[in-house]
Amino acid sequence: MTDPYNPNPQYGPDLSKQPNSGSQPQYGQPAYGQPSDPYAQQPQPGYGQPQYGAPQPQYGQPADPYAQQPQPGYGAAPYGAMPQGYNPNDPEAPYGRDMYGVPFSDKQKLMAGLLQIFLGSFGVGRFYLGYTGLGIAQIAVTWLTCGLGAIWPLIDGIMMLTGKVPDAQGRPLRD
Repeated sequence: MTDPYNPNPQYGPDLSKQPNSGSQPQYGQPAYGQPSDPYAQQPQPGYGQPQYGAPQPQYGQPADPYAQQPQPGYGAAPYGAMPQGYNPNDPEAPYGRDMYGVPFSDKQKLMAGLLQIFLGSFGVGRFYLGYTGLGIAQIAVTWLTCGLGAIWPLIDGIMMLTGKVPDAQGRPLRD
């Protein structure tokens, strides 16, 4: 509804009565038509521009995002102390699992096979895998047959290299 006594109504504050009318407001002065707020004129610490040297609030993030994080156990063990492929997140299978979900052994195929091929007459490959009885049997067969029984450790070593022989706990050998 309009005022019948004022033919040119003006909404808001009267700008003609403001000081410095027609020019830009000075720094620290409220803009024309804006209510003056005494709290808005003073800069608040922690808001707006960063206050250098002032403590910043901590929200769980490091102050320097490019800083190196302290490593757990740093200095306790030399670099590379854990075996290759070691997975501390799965304590039942620290060396991973095969395609059927069976955890891998801590023994390696290559090591077991080469020990069995080159030192099989002494049962070393079977001792390495944890088969003490079979290692003693291979020694006995090889020596009692005057070396003819050495074919058994040779074939056994080839089977270890192909991954057909598990360790003493029944876990497959890792690569």
